Amino acid sequence: MNKLLLSTLALSLSACNDIDTQEIENQSNIALRSIITSQALTADPVAGRSIPNIEEKTAQLGKDLFFSKSLGGDSDSACVTCHHPVLGGGDNLSLPIGTEADDPNLLGTGRSNDLAENNPEGGPPVPRNAPTTFNVALWDHVLFHDGRVEALDTTENSNGANGSSGGIRTPDSAFGTADPLAGQNLVQAQARFPVTSNEEMKGFDHTDYDNQGIRELLAGRLGGYGDAAGELQDTDFWLEKFRTTFENPNGTATDLITEQNISLALGEYQRSQVFVNTPWKSYVEGDDTAISETAKQGALLFFSSKAEGGADCASCHSGDFFTDESFHNVAMPQIGSGKGDGEDGSKDFGRFRETGNEADKFAFRTPSLLNVEVTGPWSHAGAYTSLTAIVRHSLNPQQAITAYDFEQLSQTEIRNLDQLADNSQEALDHSNFAMTENIDFTDVQVASLVEFLKTLTDPCVKDAECLAPWISTNDDPNGNHLTATTVDGSLL
Repeated sequence: MNKLLLSTLALSLSACNDIDTQEIENQSNIALRSIITSQALTADPVAGRSIPNIEEKTAQLGKDLFFSKSLGGDSDSACVTCHHPVLGGGDNLSLPIGTEADDPNLLGTGRSNDLAENNPEGGPPVPRNAPTTFNVALWDHVLFHDGRVEALDTTENSNGANGSSGGIRTPDSAFGTADPLAGQNLVQAQARFPVTSNEEMKGFDHTDYDNQGIRELLAGRLGGYGDAAGELQDTDFWLEKFRTTFENPNGTATDLITEQNISLALGEYQRSQVFVNTPWKSYVEGDDTAISETAKQGALLFFSSKAEGGADCASCHSGDFFTDESFHNVAMPQIGSGKGDGEDGSKDFGRFRETGNEADKFAFRTPSLLNVEVTGPWSHAGAYTSLTAIVRHSLNPQQAITAYDFEQLSQTEIRNLDQLADNSQEALDHSNFAMTENIDFTDVQVASLVEFLKTLTDPCVKDAECLAPWISTNDDPNGNHLTATTVDGSLL
């Protein structure tokens, strides 16, 4: 406690040049390494896990599928539409724009469609922020903001298993019941669902197909069989890829190009996106110079309890993956149209939608903070577009909501905000609201927290050349490869 106060005070006074800089650093290192030891931190969440290499055949097939608009019901969207590696494994938008985009290949800022104009609730029709695919292989219990894909085994056997140690519940099965088609792990299970959403990938020309029906239709499209037979000019293109991947040179399309093999490949591509070689990891491993003194001050505030003068961030963003994989109501503002909850249908009740437990209302999954610098906008609805803004919300939600800056939203079509205050206040007033007391930090302390968060960034995720192995340059003869561009026409 005394060391924390001493070093924080020293940071605030350092401009006076009356403080021995080396002594400040020594005190910071002593205090921070004590925390690292007491919390058993290693900064290596990959240890003991089986992670596919991007060069493996299944991941390579998954990469080509991930970038293919052939998996969009109307052939105008792909998985990468909302999850591009160069955009932090997301889309850099508060709320995604999937199908019916004015320019299907334009990703990120400037992407638009007219579904928002036709939506009486206003805003993009996809109601939640696109979570990053980075490090998705490190989740063991839940995926999606509300955990609607979840491992049923939460014992110690599940640690490091990515959901493979027991059954997996999905939206296709009752709560608490394993989906027999979920697949091998949480990521494969999750990969089966974007194609079932009209607004994300399914489109509006195949609304008569249920979840499994649309998956099988799309598999048949690639393989040239079933209801979608003949939609692609060259299905041998995909058949040869599946034969190579599954080492079956004489396999037929109906045997190889199945929705299960498609989701397996998509999952392995995403699971290969592990980026954890951060400056923080170097520091934890013993390099005192790996992070700045300001970042060390932020780390002390991050890991220390409120009683010790800290922000107690690690009570939820815990461990080396910086998440407890649980659900909390921290009253993050809801922008967009919501999920149809509440009397007027304008709200999103989060985890409550899955469990039906009042204690889960407005609760959402604790995100990992690895690479958080590049995975914004932040929160389940992308309400904050700067790390400083979301840190300030975490310290004082009521104040942040009252002073919410609507101009921070990058999508001009997000204008269904008249109920933001009421929806947020209901979350603040709910009995499960997690922030029972506000934290009054100075601008210097907030800046130090942000500086620490930036040390959780693997440099690779900010380097297009480093990310190149995860970018498909596949020349699809069917013309459905998504070649991503920016608003100025540059290639991503």
